[in-house]
Amino acid sequence: MTERLFLDQPTLRSTEATVLASAETGIVLDRTVFYARSGGQPGDTGMLRWDGGETPIADTIKGEGETILHIPAPGAALPPPGTTVTAAIDWDRRHKLMRMHTAMHLLCSLIKGAAVTGGSVGADRSRLDFDLPHPPPKEEIEAGLNALIDADLPVNIEWVDEAVLDSDPGLVRTMSVSPPRGMGRLRLMRIGDAALVDLQPCGGTHVSRTGEIGRMSVVKIENKGKQNRRIIIAPVAA
Repeated sequence: MTERLFLDQPTLRSTEATVLASAETGIVLDRTVFYARSGGQPGDTGMLRWDGGETPIADTIKGEGETILHIPAPGAALPPPGTTVTAAIDWDRRHKLMRMHTAMHLLCSLIKGAAVTGGSVGADRSRLDFDLPHPPPKEEIEAGLNALIDADLPVNIEWVDEAVLDSDPGLVRTMSVSPPRGMGRLRLMRIGDAALVDLQPCGGTHVSRTGEIGRMSVVKIENKGKQNRRIIIAPVAA
């Protein structure tokens, strides 16, 4: 099992860890700050360093069971099992993904009553697909998104009993992906305090306040089928 430090400490940039397994197909650590690709958010990149060597990490994915695979760059040296390494993520890239992922939750909150049919988080642009008969007004969505960003709302993670999904199934907005069951606990991402903006199950990484996102633009709204509307957002250049 790999301890996922990013779940409760998304701003942690590095950690010491012990190598449990090492191969060209992936390096398994006992603990990590590297987010494993899932839920539309890309896996982290970065470096593993130890006395006498280092390995660039080109991607991070889920392995068997509860392990995480740190994918080494082609031809990179591999740390032997038992080695103590410093695992450090590419923070600039991660922070962009955190800002974008949080912005996507704000976008979702603006499209009331529509299920999410797909999505993808990117450092430079992201998209959400909604089950909607007609496209929403682009200017209105962009203004609403930036108003929520400017409000500098708190963003918090909380853990609850997974049975909450049975009593409140409306927490899940996605049609294609359901939160994992069987672990007993469910990770919720909450935006807002007294005035709740968004509350959804989410395993991704996020900023601590919406003001950290920076201004966003709605690049385009596309028709992707009779009932599918794609909204693409991107940061506004400073």
